[in-house]
Amino acid sequence: MSPFLAAEDLSMFGRDPWWLVVIKAVFCFAFLMVTVLFSIVWERKVVAWMQLRIGPNRHGPWGMLQSLADGIKLMLKEDVIVKRADKVVYVLAPIVAAIPAFMAIAVIPFGPAGNEISIFGQRTTMQLTDLPIAMLYILAVASVGIYGIVLAGWSSGSTYPLLGGLRSCAQMISYEIAMGAAFASVFLYSGSMSTSAIVEAQQDRWYIVLLPVSFLIYIVTMVGETNRAPFDMPESEGDLVGGFNTEYSSIKFAMFMLAEYVNMVTVSAVSVTLFLGGWRAPYPISAFWEGANHGWWPLLWFVVKVQLLLFFFIWLRGTLPRVRYDQLMKLGWKVLIPVSVVWLMLVATVRTLRNENYDFADIVLYVAGGVIALLLLSFIADMFRERAKAAAQPAEEPAFDAMAGGFPVPPLPGQELPPVPRRRPRRERELIVSGGPDTQSDGSLDGKEASDG
Repeated sequence: MSPFLAAEDLSMFGRDPWWLVVIKAVFCFAFLMVTVLFSIVWERKVVAWMQLRIGPNRHGPWGMLQSLADGIKLMLKEDVIVKRADKVVYVLAPIVAAIPAFMAIAVIPFGPAGNEISIFGQRTTMQLTDLPIAMLYILAVASVGIYGIVLAGWSSGSTYPLLGGLRSCAQMISYEIAMGAAFASVFLYSGSMSTSAIVEAQQDRWYIVLLPVSFLIYIVTMVGETNRAPFDMPESEGDLVGGFNTEYSSIKFAMFMLAEYVNMVTVSAVSVTLFLGGWRAPYPISAFWEGANHGWWPLLWFVVKVQLLLFFFIWLRGTLPRVRYDQLMKLGWKVLIPVSVVWLMLVATVRTLRNENYDFADIVLYVAGGVIALLLLSFIADMFRERAKAAAQPAEEPAFDAMAGGFPVPPLPGQELPPVPRRRPRRERELIVSGGPDTQSDGSLDGKEASDG
């Protein structure tokens, strides 16, 4: 193995007694639930602050129990099952959406693997478990959760939920590819798919500094994966009345809402683990305080980083409008996937040169030369494409017919609607208003005047 790659030692996992495994599993579940309850209130408070509103202030001190009150209200509402629904799938869909959202947190490290803590006299790590392919496990679990949304839309027996489920499926496919390429860049640098090994590999420098493009790609894809604004196409009220969960109520609707916020926490935790040093303290603190990454302190740094990313979710929702569905697909297939693949090839080239002990200046020179060559080739290809398009374009394009096929159709880019035939020029309208010669517009007015006479 190359000296640049992190060593993988998972011998400290799998040694806990069963009661300690149960305690750690309950802690992971409680951490997600408490973070979700806080995030809902925080989102409503922050968005209200951004929009100069008050926000929740009735339940609990400063309205902090508003999300708990909403959960109790949803559970006490009438549970309706629509008549045309496939009842078995209709009931199972919220469960399929919610359970995988909790499973990914099992391999997220809350503290260093080598620094064990004491729980009831038993030494253990601040992580439920770890796997040699932990990141592949996270990808697999995240992909299963989408089945709940698709099945919910299909089983409702209604058109708009079905469209929302299909949108979510297409959105997951287009954004999961770019997300996997962003993960692969981290695997190349760390030399491992284990979450604890990836955090250990960021001891000297976080991957947000070494792999900034991968971080930006993952930030965009995680917003698309969680169906959050501005990518909340599967549940857009403007064109789908509520989307895949339109026909759901009571506790089943609450489970969809819970799955969305748990997914937000999970993808934020994954982002912290891969790019932001995981449980490690920020640079100024870790440089001047030796005990910052020992004991229970790593849990604090991890929670702070997760909350900052959750604030990023809230900030996006409060500022950016919802994009069109074609813009969403274009961003995924024409921008994120090509950029992620090219960046992955660049990272693989740099890692290969480093493993061959090339000097850093030579690596920069080779990489810069390759990028310039690609840009020149792209420019030449675009130039020839434009010339071929201009040569093949007909001399005179047919006029745009807004009533093609008997139905009004919107114009495509580059087309213009014909002028409205009944609308007079402004000068003629002024003459009519001022009593000009064109005051007799049609015969219906003359007939009315004759009947009045």
